[in-house]
Amino acid sequence: MVYAVRSFPLSSEHSKFLIYAQDKETQEKWQVAVKLSLKPALPEDSVKESREIEEIVFPRQVTKHNGYLQRQKRDWVIPPINLPENSRGPFPQELVRIRSDRDKNLSLRYSVTGPGADQPPTGIFIINPISGQLSVTKPLDRELIARFHLRAHAVDINGNQVENPIDIVINVIDMNDNRPEFLHQVWNGTVPEGSKPGTYVMTVTAIDADDPNALNGMLRYRILSQAPSTPSPNMFTINNETGDIITVAAGLDREKVQQYTLIIQATDMEGNPTYGLSNTATAVITVTDVNDNPPEFTAMTFYGEVPENRVDVIVANLTVTDKDQPHTPAWNAIYRISGGDPAGRFAIQTDPNSNDGLVTVVKPIDFETNRMYVLTVAAENQVPLAKGIQHPPQSTATVSVTVIDVNENPYFAPNPKIIRQEEGLHAGTVLTTFTAQDPDRYMQQNIRYTKLSDPANWLKIDSVNGQITTIAVLDRESPNVKNNIYNATFLASDNGIPPMSGTGTLQIYLLDINDNAPQVLPQEAEICETPDPNSINITALDYDIDPNAGPFAFDLPLSPVTIKRNWTITRLNGDFAQLNLKIKFLEAGIYEVPIIITDSGNPPKSNISILRVKVCQCDSNGDCTDVDRIVGAGLGTGAIIAILLCIIILLILVLMFVVWMKRRDKERQAKQLLIDPEDDVRDNILKYDEEGGGEEDQDYDLSQLQQPDTVEPDAIKPVGIRRLDERPIHAEPQYPVRSAAPHPGDIGDFINEGLKAADNDPTAPPYDSLLVFDYEGSGSTAGSLSSLNSSSSGGEQDYDYLNDWGPRFKKLADMYGGGDD
Repeated sequence: MVYAVRSFPLSSEHSKFLIYAQDKETQEKWQVAVKLSLKPALPEDSVKESREIEEIVFPRQVTKHNGYLQRQKRDWVIPPINLPENSRGPFPQELVRIRSDRDKNLSLRYSVTGPGADQPPTGIFIINPISGQLSVTKPLDRELIARFHLRAHAVDINGNQVENPIDIVINVIDMNDNRPEFLHQVWNGTVPEGSKPGTYVMTVTAIDADDPNALNGMLRYRILSQAPSTPSPNMFTINNETGDIITVAAGLDREKVQQYTLIIQATDMEGNPTYGLSNTATAVITVTDVNDNPPEFTAMTFYGEVPENRVDVIVANLTVTDKDQPHTPAWNAIYRISGGDPAGRFAIQTDPNSNDGLVTVVKPIDFETNRMYVLTVAAENQVPLAKGIQHPPQSTATVSVTVIDVNENPYFAPNPKIIRQEEGLHAGTVLTTFTAQDPDRYMQQNIRYTKLSDPANWLKIDSVNGQITTIAVLDRESPNVKNNIYNATFLASDNGIPPMSGTGTLQIYLLDINDNAPQVLPQEAEICETPDPNSINITALDYDIDPNAGPFAFDLPLSPVTIKRNWTITRLNGDFAQLNLKIKFLEAGIYEVPIIITDSGNPPKSNISILRVKVCQCDSNGDCTDVDRIVGAGLGTGAIIAILLCIIILLILVLMFVVWMKRRDKERQAKQLLIDPEDDVRDNILKYDEEGGGEEDQDYDLSQLQQPDTVEPDAIKPVGIRRLDERPIHAEPQYPVRSAAPHPGDIGDFINEGLKAADNDPTAPPYDSLLVFDYEGSGSTAGSLSSLNSSSSGGEQDYDYLNDWGPRFKKLADMYGGGDD
C-alpha cells in the first residue's frame, strides 16, 4: 500500500518513482515503477462506465478430436481478487465479469456459490445472471473473514452445465482499523535495588487485530513517562519490538524510591506517529530490598541491673536501627556477646516485632563474687551484606549490668553432716555442733537454729550456737533407724528482710553395743511322743549385729530338774541347735522348755527363752494324729479369745431374739384388742378420790386420766371416814404405772397391761356391783345403773352370751345363763 506522507501538488505530467523490495532470508531484491497521474473529475456514473472491469473467461472445456471430447489446456491461472476492507462504496460495487465464450451461440445463465454467496454469511457477493457481473454488496472486515473462496457456474436455459466451475478467490486487503491492545492494563514487575544498568525487569505485551504481516499489525513500544524521576528521569528503557524493560542507569535505592510507575505506549505502522494507531498501559516496578544497610546501635552504652540469684529476667533492652525493609532477613538483627562474660551467664534474644535485643540472665549471679558486669555486644543481620557495600558488617556497643544484693538463704556445710556414735548414750550428751553459713557477707545478720524433723525425739539444738545434745537414749534397734543411720533435720533462719532460711540434715551412724539378749526362734514347735523322730531345730534371734550377735551358745537350765531329765540340746553350728527328747516316751501335751542362749558380745549377753513344745502322737510320717486332745489339753491365748467372742455373740443373739418375741407378743395382743373388742370385753376399775358432780359438774381434772399413777392411794386417807359399803382394804394389785412423759404410741400397751392386771386381781369387785363414790353430785338425769333397781325380769331373756364375756362374768353366766349349777 502506497500512502502520501504529506500534501503535495501534482503536475499534469506523469510522476514516476521506484519501489524496491528485498527478501530478508534470501536477500533477493525486486523493483517496480510507479506512475502517478491526475484523475479526471467526472460524475460517478460516467466514472463507473469508463472504468474497465476485469473480465474472467471460462476456459475451453472440450474439443472434438477423433470423435472424443478433450479438455483444452490453458497456460494461465485466474489470479485472486484483492478487495480492501471497510470500502465506502457505492454498493453494490462491481468486482469482475464472468463470461463464457459460448454465450455467442447460447443463452447462458451465471451464478456463484460458496461462503459469502449462497452460504453463510449469505448475500455478500451477488452476480448478474445475464451479464455475469460479480459485485460486493457491503463493506468487508478482514478481522472477521480474511478470504472468500467462491465458485462461478455457467448453465444454459435448461440448467445444463456448459462450462466447468471456476474458482474465484477474493482476498480482503487489511486496512489499519484496529488499535493495539495491551494484555493487561497494569503490569507489575520487580527489580533489586542497586541493580546494574542492563538488568532485565519485565516484559509488556500488546496485540493488534490487524494483519501482523503488514504494517497495520507491526507494533513498536516506547516509554512515555517515568514517576518519580529520581535519581534519573530515564532509569529504564524498553525494547521497541519485544517490549522488554531493562535498567539503563544506576542508583536504584529502595530506601529512597521504593516504586516506579512507567507509562508504556504501543503504536502500529511500525511506530509511525502520523499514520499509526497507539494505546497505553501502566508498568509498576517495585524496587526490592537487599541487605545494603547493617544494623546500628542507637547508643554506645546500655545500662541494666539484676538481683542476684535470679535467672530468666531481662537485664537491658538493646535498640538498633536498620534502613532495610522491616521483617525481612536484611532487617532482622542477630545479637551476640563478644566479651565480658566468660562464664556464659548472659544471653541476648531478638524481639521479632521490634528487632530489639533483650539481654537476659541464664545462670545465677552472686553479688558477693561480682557486683558489676561490662559486656561487649555486636549486632548483625540475618543475611550478609550485599557485595560492594562499604559499611562495616556489624555494629558494637557495651552493656553495663549492676548486680543487686538480696538476702540469701543460710546453708549448712557439709549437708548432710555424718557423725558416728555408739548407741546407748544417755540424755544430755553433746553430740556435735551443726552450724550454717550466711552467704550475705555484706549484711550484718544473726542466725537462729530450730529442730525441723526428729522422728524419735532424741535430740535438741541450741538456737544460738547450733550445739546438738541428746534428750533420750539413742537406740540402734529403733524402727526410726534405717541401715544404722538416724536422720534429723534442722532449720537455720536469719533476721534479714525478708527473713530467709535453710535446712540441713544430720546423719548419726549408730555403732552397735551388746544391749539385746538373744531369743529362741521359733517360739513354738511340735515333737512326737516317741524319741524317733523327735528332734527340733532352733536358732536364736538377736537384734544386735556382729560382733554382738552370733555365734550363739545353747544350754538347758539346771532347774527344774525335769528339763534336763526329759530334754537334751545339741549345738549344730554357731547359729543352730537341736532339741531332742531324752526319755523314751513323753505324754502328749504342751510343755514349756526354757533354753539358755548366750551371744558373742563383749561382754556376752544371755537370756532364758521359753520354747513351747507340743508333744503329740505321730503317724509313720511323723505327723501329729491327736490334734484334738492336744488342743483340749492346752489352748493358746488366741484360741481362747476366739472361743469367748463366739460365746458372747451367741448370747447377744439369744437376748435379741427374746426381746423381739416379747415385743411381737405385745403387738399381737394390742391388735386383737383394737380389732375385735367384742370378743373380750373387760372393765378396768380405777379408784379416784373424787368422782365429780355428774353432768352438771364440768370441772374435770384431765391429768388424773392421763397419769393415773398420780392418784392418791387409799392408804393415806384418814381412818374412820371410810364407809361400810366400800370395798375392804386389801393389798393393792400391781397395776402398771404409766410414765409421766407419755408417748403417742404407748397408750395401747398401757390399756392392755391394765386389763391383764385387773383380770388377775382377786379383790376386784364384779362389774354388776354397787360402786361408791366420795361425791356423786346433784341434778343428774341418769337413772340408777344397779341391777337391784331394774324393773325388768331377767327370766325372759337369754343370757348365754355372758359365757363369752370372760371370767369376770362367769358367775352371772352361771346364775342367768342356765348352767349346770
